Amino acid sequence: MTEENETVIPAATPETPAVETAAAVVSGAAPAVEQPTLPETPIEEVKLPAAAAIPATGRREGDRAFGVGRRKTAVARAMMVPGTGKFLIKGRDSSEYLRRPKLIDEIQQPFVLTGTVKRFDVTVAVSGGSLAGQAGAIRLACARALSAWQPEFRAPLSTNGLLTRDPRMVERKKYGIRGARRRPQWTKR
Repeated sequence: MTEENETVIPAATPETPAVETAAAVVSGAAPAVEQPTLPETPIEEVKLPAAAAIPATGRREGDRAFGVGRRKTAVARAMMVPGTGKFLIKGRDSSEYLRRPKLIDEIQQPFVLTGTVKRFDVTVAVSGGSLAGQAGAIRLACARALSAWQPEFRAPLSTNGLLTRDPRMVERKKYGIRGARRRPQWTKR
């Protein structure tokens, strides 16, 4: 086929009937087709809801502040209210529950650092892990609750590393060996 035999007839539009278009192709003149214009309709602005402020570390409701802390496999949820300094862990006094002075000092660090010792009553629900892991989780939960209570506390807590979660976890056991890395004893003969 050659190009001379092929003629393309443009499609008819409502403004230009098919007869005029075919006649224009035969005569060799290009049809003057106007593009239809759409009526202008005003576009309404869509108002999006304002972005809600998301608390960075904890939440506060009225006169209570909450914080969640994790360490190793322990998870602690702390609730603080203004009070006399009562510290309950699973319904028991903190010194009775943790038993070691080092762990008791560890959970008091956020309050000592911010100067709020004996100003809040703290109730903690903790699960998983050992006492040392639970104490680390409680410390992080209390620090997050304090920063939710008073945003000015965030800077000193953060610079001393009390708002940072310790990412270290126990390495899992692998198949064929006795622990995470301990290989079976090798025998020569």
